[in-house]
Amino acid sequence: MVARPFPSAPRPLAPAPDAAVLRAAALAYLARFSATRAGVEQMLARHIDRWVRRAVNGGMDVEDAARAVQAARQTIPRIVTDMEGLGAVDDARFSEFRARSLARAGRSRRMVAAHLGARGVDEATVAHAVEEALGPRDGEGQETELAAALVFVRKRRAGPFLRPDADGEEARRRHRRALDAMARAGFSHDTARRALDMDRDEAEDRIMCMRSA
Repeated sequence: MVARPFPSAPRPLAPAPDAAVLRAAALAYLARFSATRAGVEQMLARHIDRWVRRAVNGGMDVEDAARAVQAARQTIPRIVTDMEGLGAVDDARFSEFRARSLARAGRSRRMVAAHLGARGVDEATVAHAVEEALGPRDGEGQETELAAALVFVRKRRAGPFLRPDADGEEARRRHRRALDAMARAGFSHDTARRALDMDRDEAEDRIMCMRSA
């Protein structure tokens, strides 16, 4: 008869997180990831929430667990401000870098702004970052938007990137589907048409120019 191992004892509950623990968590997180102010605040709140769940699962009263971390929750804004002072959190820098990265991946200006807003960046910072990274809407930004649209089209294998052996029916189907998809992705009808009607060599040149800028 084979003896069964005894179940391991539950891990002891660590002390409730305090400002020092949260600061260490923020530094460790930012050493690995680029994040917005809102993103770091959410990460620290999740850190506290995990401790509360473990405490309650271990038998602590819910209200007692909430009181144990109340002071720590109040330190989150100050800790994130400290991270900004260290240069580890910078919403403007994060937004400009992310805007360029998303455009190079085929995201429209509108979707870039929506993405940054969803990450908790305020409207003024988003507007400035998009303008700086992608160019003015009525100037250089139009060329960036067209290049992003070309990246999008290339992923769809439509327009200048249609397979050489595609027949007329497939070409029309891909063109129609690409137009619909580009509208949903935030590209204007004019930009979509220009991208789909462009010569392949010019399209490749425009994409390369955007990615090397």
